[in-house]
Amino acid sequence: MAEATILDPAEIRPFRIAVPQADLDDLHERLARTRWPDEPPGVGWARGVPLDYLEGLAAYWADGFDWRAQEARLNQFPQHITTIDGQPIHFLHVRSPEPDALALLVTHGYPSSVAEFLEVIGPLTDPRAHGGDPADAFHVVAPSLPGFGFSTPLQRAGWESGRTARAWVELMGRLGYPRYGAHGGDIGAGISGDLGGLDPERVVGAHVITDPMALALLDFLPAELDGLSEAEAASLRRLRQYGQDGRGYLQIQGSRPQTLAYGLTDSPVGQLAWIVEKFKEWTDPAMQLPDEAVDRDQLLTNVSIYWFTRSGASAAQFLYEAAHAVREWGAPAPAPTGFAVFGEGSLVRRVLDPEHKVEHWSEFDRGGHFAAMEAPELLVGDVRAFFRGLR
Repeated sequence: MAEATILDPAEIRPFRIAVPQADLDDLHERLARTRWPDEPPGVGWARGVPLDYLEGLAAYWADGFDWRAQEARLNQFPQHITTIDGQPIHFLHVRSPEPDALALLVTHGYPSSVAEFLEVIGPLTDPRAHGGDPADAFHVVAPSLPGFGFSTPLQRAGWESGRTARAWVELMGRLGYPRYGAHGGDIGAGISGDLGGLDPERVVGAHVITDPMALALLDFLPAELDGLSEAEAASLRRLRQYGQDGRGYLQIQGSRPQTLAYGLTDSPVGQLAWIVEKFKEWTDPAMQLPDEAVDRDQLLTNVSIYWFTRSGASAAQFLYEAAHAVREWGAPAPAPTGFAVFGEGSLVRRVLDPEHKVEHWSEFDRGGHFAAMEAPELLVGDVRAFFRGLR
């Protein structure tokens, strides 16, 4: 799978993605032998991913998608692997050509991977080459969550966001950064928010994507809100409905991840459908199809990483751990936090920051859960703006 061997647990070694040809051949053979289910006519997306859509996407995965090209694109970024707390941790480490760049630790969520950041690493590390101000440059560190992508296999149970945040503190220490910022969405948002309390002497701030879907899934939505605009009321109705219908994946992975693991590991179409449904539900609601919201090749690169590393199963274990973890609340983080909301307007702020106490709060009328894929230029601009006064 990869040209890397862990020796000294504290050692950082170069890493290069190298999926064996036999694994590619096996994927194509499995796709060709897919046993497709029946489907009631006319149900669309109401019961999950429609048969005709998934058949077309699977056909493209088999015959149109070029994994080797995407593998080469990923390998353009320097990658490393190290062992922290007994777990292999893979990460991209892309240093800026600007000598005064600030280190930025970016953390993906579920069901994502470091492929989420392909479009933003260049502008973040080298703004001069992308029409930006070189004073906004970052050295980017992008780890794969434990049990996700190339931070596999899981060596033991117990990996959830708090333990991962502590591992990230160790990682940034090993890399020698005296000061750094953090950014993330979904799981990555929670981890980024935790870092300021865990590493207050070094973390200058955390920029997080505030996900409307998380409000629905975690029952943060109020029963009623006064003075809503028509658009806000529509958003509230949509999110409330999703809170009822969309949490099945979380209940399964949070209770019976091992049972689900067999299907995700044995069937590429099963893994594809499991992820694609989230790209339909969580992306910009103005987009009709997942690959309208996100580039099809980038979407399939993400799915392929899950498939080749068998991390659909271990990512489900991570969500199980999160559902059963005892939350360790530390001291409030002294570093400022900036919030960005994509695609839901002002409703989220009415719920989370009704008194407008948060100094940096940005709202964008497009994008969604996967902002680095959906609206990379908007995300880059907001990250730059937030950290501009914290360097």
